[in-house]
Amino acid sequence: MVQLLVRNLEPSVVQRLKERARLHGIPVEEEHRRILRQVCLEPLERVSLIDFLRNPANAIVPTTELDLSRSRELESRPIDF
Repeated sequence: MVQLLVRNLEPSVVQRLKERARLHGIPVEEEHRRILRQVCLEPLERVSLIDFLRNPANAIVPTTELDLSRSRELESRPIDF
């Protein structure tokens, strides 16, 4: 198994992690593993740029990976003036 060392965490994050572990009745290290698995193993949602921009929920902070593959196709087209 690989080990990770996480440095420079805010004390409030560490405290919240301890609270979550206590709530679930597990060690802090196991809670940390569960959070990492939940976030890292779920598939990333890919959204077109147009759909992303149309969604008002994304107006403040984007948390979705944008699919710009179509944009790359358009950039490679010759421009006629």
